[in-house]
Amino acid sequence: MTLISNNIKVLRKKTGFTQEQLASKIGIKRSVLGAYEEGRAEPGLQNLLKLSSELGISVDDLISLDFSDEQALASGQVTDVEGKKLRVLAITVNADDKEGIQLVPQKAAAGYLNGYQDPEYISELPVFLLPIFQNGTFRAFEIKGDSMLPLNSGSIIVGQYMDNWKLVKEGKTYVVVTRQDGIVYKRLLRGSSDQFITLKSDNPSYTPYELPFDDIMEIWEAKAYVSKDFPDPDMSVEKLGVLMGDIQKELNQLRKS
Repeated sequence: MTLISNNIKVLRKKTGFTQEQLASKIGIKRSVLGAYEEGRAEPGLQNLLKLSSELGISVDDLISLDFSDEQALASGQVTDVEGKKLRVLAITVNADDKEGIQLVPQKAAAGYLNGYQDPEYISELPVFLLPIFQNGTFRAFEIKGDSMLPLNSGSIIVGQYMDNWKLVKEGKTYVVVTRQDGIVYKRLLRGSSDQFITLKSDNPSYTPYELPFDDIMEIWEAKAYVSKDFPDPDMSVEKLGVLMGDIQKELNQLRKS
């Protein structure tokens, strides 16, 4: 049995599909899906894309990670070809097979640390749809505190799930779900070694600190924010506007003279 065939079988069972149901969803015969799971045939690119969509993972994960360890799978951890542990993300879809954006409010932050890998818990979170976010898995987190001013406490950050932490961009903002500090919204910088990452606040009153990757459960790249507080006008921009106006008046006077 190949890695792909085993992953299809394990993930099909995890998501609760029968062979008949999954085959119907991707538009193939049950016998063909059976051949995939038994290693007698391998899916082509189009069917791989459909399978990854229905099973809730990327094609890269489907063909490169080993989901055969049931104990690791139950704990939300799988192993890649290099032996590195990665998480399986719990997601839910609506009746139209569309993946919504679950909201994790401040009062649910503690519960999320225990239920983030449980599809039943995730399905109970408030959910909404934003048409501008179509490709990828997104989740919204209500932030707490003043460490990321000018974003105020209570602002909601919409983040895109990062299944490959090597793609984290230096200096960009992310929601990081950690065992030690809970859910935090910070800028991410390189750590003192490849075992650590540095978390930096936009509020200079807070000192940057390092966190071991082993303490991180999820990383979400910030894509948008929602806030009830409108930003104050930037006085430097106002001053620039006045200055440009004065220069324009002087130019007009020079032309007249």
